Amino acid sequence: MTPIQKRFAAEMEPWEATDHRQRVAAKRRQRMRSLLLNSALRLLVENGTASPSIDDIISAARVSRGTFYKYFPSSDAILRELVEKIAEQWVQVADPIVCGHDDPAEHIARGIRLASILAIHQPAVAGILGRLGWAGYQAPNMLEFVRRDIEEGVRRNRFKRMPIALGFNIVAGAAMSAMHRMLETECRDDFSELAAAVALRALGVEEAAADAISRSPLDASEVLFDDLLAEAISDAP
Repeated sequence: MTPIQKRFAAEMEPWEATDHRQRVAAKRRQRMRSLLLNSALRLLVENGTASPSIDDIISAARVSRGTFYKYFPSSDAILRELVEKIAEQWVQVADPIVCGHDDPAEHIARGIRLASILAIHQPAVAGILGRLGWAGYQAPNMLEFVRRDIEEGVRRNRFKRMPIALGFNIVAGAAMSAMHRMLETECRDDFSELAAAVALRALGVEEAAADAISRSPLDASEVLFDDLLAEAISDAP
């Protein structure tokens, strides 16, 4: 090694040591964030309806309140991030199926029907999204997922002109209704198709066309949503 190379190596050693410590610290922070998200998720699944408090989460994670506050300012903040991650995974799975047709009305109908499949196969996920994702937390990716097709439908005169928020409420209401009803033992097998048709008619699609679209073949399997919860928090930043 030449004198120049030796000097360069000597100068790089402190930088490499610092970089290594930073990487280790970043991985440690990522593990702790994932632990908190996993704990909150487990409580959401186990409790069914109740949203966990900070005390619930730190008890499940076996960490201090101070540790929690290093990552999240409130229980609402951790729930919002959790819902956004779950919603993002749902959209990634559903979007290729929804967009397999050029008609925005078909997109809306498929999205509602996929929500029903999710409710049957992953009721815990459907419960979380139904209680938090569509409502108070308003996961941005889910909003955009629906907004895109409503705006395109209005632009093409497929849907009647209305405030986007109203169109979103129509679709969200139909999707939530389908999810909840499909979990009931006496629910009609075609309830999700009926919910989709009602939503399309409310958006301005003619009745016969809405019924036909809502009953068109849907190439989707329940296994699409396997491990959705695990995938949602596996890459916590």
